[in-house]
Order: sequence, then C-alpha cells, then structure tokens
Amino acid sequence: MSLSPTKPISDLVCLVTGGTRGIGKAIAKMLASEGAAVAICGRGQDAVKKAVAELSAGTAGQVKGKVADVRNYDQVTDLFKFVDREFGGLDVLVNNAGVGVLRSISELSVLDWNDTIGTNLTGAFYCCREALFRFATKGGGYIVNISSLAGKNPFPGGAAYNASKFALNGFSEAVMLDKRYENVRVSYIMPGSVATEFGGHGENTGSEWKIWPEDIAEVVRMLLRTPPRTLISRVEVRPAQPKR
Repeated sequence: MSLSPTKPISDLVCLVTGGTRGIGKAIAKMLASEGAAVAICGRGQDAVKKAVAELSAGTAGQVKGKVADVRNYDQVTDLFKFVDREFGGLDVLVNNAGVGVLRSISELSVLDWNDTIGTNLTGAFYCCREALFRFATKGGGYIVNISSLAGKNPFPGGAAYNASKFALNGFSEAVMLDKRYENVRVSYIMPGSVATEFGGHGENTGSEWKIWPEDIAEVVRMLLRTPPRTLISRVEVRPAQPKR
C-alpha cells in the first residue's frame, strides 16, 4: 500500500483516553487548539463534563467526552461507537489512560496488580484493537501510546508499574511491525518525571524541574506533523535538569 499524505492536524479526528487531566488533558487541548475533532474519556462523569467544558473554551476544534473505563472491553467498544457517531471515524488514537500503584511486591495486592496491568496494558490493547478496525476502512491512522521511562528502568516499588510499561513498549513495537505496511504508524512516548497528580502527588509538585504535561503534548504535535515516509517509533523525554 502506498504512503498516505500527512493530514493537517485540523483535519484529524482524535481520541485521547484518560483525557480529563494531566498529560491526556494537555494533549487534548493541543489537538483542539489546532482545530482537530477530539474525543476524550475518563472514569468519572463529573470529570469528563468539566474537562470537555474547559477544553472547548476558546478552541477551534470540537471536543466531546464519554465516561469509559478502558479495563472494560464493552465500555471501550461503546466509546469507539460514540466517536463514530459524533465524528464519523477516527484518525488518531492516543492511549494515555494510566494508573501507578507504587508498592513493594510484598504489599502489592491482587487488585493493585490487576488495576495497573488492566489499565496500562490491557486497556491499550482494547483501544488499539478497536482503532485498527477503523483504520483498515480508512486506509491508515496513527497510534500514540504514552508509556514511561519506567518501561526501561525498574525501581523499588515498581513491580506492577514497571511490568505494565515494559510490556506496553514491546506491545507498541509489535503493533508497529504488524501494521507499518498498512499506513498505520505507531509511536510510544516515554516521559520521565512529569508535574501531574499521577502517583498521588499534587499537580504542580516539582514543576520547577519536572517535565510539564504541555511538553508531552508538543511531542505529540511533532509526531503528527512528521512526513509519512518517516516514523519516529520511540521518544524518550527527561527533565533537562533533574533534582539532585
């Protein structure tokens, strides 16, 4: 299949999972500011409604939201049907929904493990599966998976989180190899420390030295603007001057 030309971001229909706060919200805001049609999801109705209102204000794009837990395949299929109804298709999937339970393995519960793997890995598989069905009918698309430097650097207390992100990296590369000749590009971004509420910290904790969510949104913007002859398959992002 010949390469499809890169579309302007304003012509894209995008889905950002976990788009109600942090990195996901920053990515959704960037896409909407470029004029894209953007769908977001989150686990809570109030959070989704609030985020849609904030993201819609003063942007050129359209923003819609739906409650969905990516651990639940039925909810994922309903989410993609919602995107079909509201926007008539899909061009870009950003798998951003994620959780981080950081505990020693002896303190890690079965629920903690299942929640982490279910959200960070299985949820990405569910969403990729649905997106790829749609990309097949459109002749291509783009998947961006938000991983972590924890996907290559294990640390104490990270058994579940490390496992989910190591696996997400391998999954991303395998999908890329499966679909590269079908005009489907797959990239994964591996941020280091980001100033968000992730992991139970305040949204601005460490903001004087950490990566900002908007910085990851800029990486996504760059990926979507990359000529179709070139694939940036992995991006590692670190604070320029981490805390000593």
